Amino acid sequence: MTDAAVIFDVDGVLLELTAAEEDIFFAVFEPYIDPSTLSRDWNSYRIRNDTNIIDEILEKNGLSASLRAPLMERYFTLLQHSLNLQQVVSTPISGAANLLAELSAVPVRLGIATANFREAARLRLIAATLWEPIKHYAFGADGGGHKHEILARALSSIDTDKTRVVYVGDNVNDVIAGQKNGVHFIGFSTDPNRLVALKEAGATRTAQTHNSTLSQIREILDI
Repeated sequence: MTDAAVIFDVDGVLLELTAAEEDIFFAVFEPYIDPSTLSRDWNSYRIRNDTNIIDEILEKNGLSASLRAPLMERYFTLLQHSLNLQQVVSTPISGAANLLAELSAVPVRLGIATANFREAARLRLIAATLWEPIKHYAFGADGGGHKHEILARALSSIDTDKTRVVYVGDNVNDVIAGQKNGVHFIGFSTDPNRLVALKEAGATRTAQTHNSTLSQIREILDI
């Protein structure tokens, strides 16, 4: 195996995040809070991480922190049920499957660093048939923290020289995560306006298609 690694954010990079999937996350609060009153703007929360978002919602509504674990379990159950019944569809970003297949053939170590719960990411990636290539180095919101902390946990498990690691993300906090961890970063988005924002945040490499993502990864890692 080539001594190199590529780590991906999930939403916006490997999978589309649909409104229906967001609704499932917030629906678990229904016994305690009207879900329609909860912000769908992920950046409106103190820390953009599913663990911390649940904790913040509980805190702001005077609810016990002990509810976090049962809410998580309910979320995973609802998500699995909805995927099984195809009430929600886990939709791959165009070119994501081919990108993972091409990199697996090199091969390099592949993983994810996502602010979603690892289990939720697993269920969605399985449904989109994208789980197998990245499952050995899959890190999510579990344990809390900013994206740079999640990426650091992924990097510690891979134990590869950081000059041989590429992180692909679609958000400003992904740019920061790459910078803080000293790895190569590619800002990916199909939205030209998002690419502008990523460049303004310091992304020196961007891609609007995964053909471009693959080409840049090959150039960076010389593979």
